[in-house]
Amino acid sequence: MNDVLTKTNSPEPAAPDEKNVPRIGRSMGRMRLMTGRRLIGRLAIQSAAPGLELSHLDVLDAVRRAQPAGEVTVGMIAEMLRIDPSRASRVVADMVGRNVLRREASQADARRIVVVMTEVGQKLLAEIVAQKLAIISEIVSDWPEEDVDRFAILFERFIGGYEAVFQSRDKETPG
Repeated sequence: MNDVLTKTNSPEPAAPDEKNVPRIGRSMGRMRLMTGRRLIGRLAIQSAAPGLELSHLDVLDAVRRAQPAGEVTVGMIAEMLRIDPSRASRVVADMVGRNVLRREASQADARRIVVVMTEVGQKLLAEIVAQKLAIISEIVSDWPEEDVDRFAILFERFIGGYEAVFQSRDKETPG
């Protein structure tokens, strides 16, 4: 009896469909173009840190993502962003000069230098989040609450699957 309930309550995975999968692909292409224009980052820079470049935001985001795992180094930033370590070092140095990041001696090994976000960097990240949430809120402002709830669940699941596929295939792709 439990088998019957389990089968009834868990939907079968949908087979790729000839209408909706291409539709999702086209929407992803449109979103990629808009994301590529970096509207959110440009708005955040304009309102919180005029003079910064979009590459600075990439480094700031890499520091944010890497911090929970421990100390962040320039090499780690370069690896995360897939850029040359010398390029990462130059961007970090520029950000240190702008008081967005700070270099410190590692607590684990004083011979190593780690990168830490300053209060200015934290404010910039907060501005990016605020810009992103404002844009999303504007987009869904006329949607029924149930649609927003369902979209949030489905989009999160889609992005999780996208990340998993990308990571598995990225490991197989050289350099």
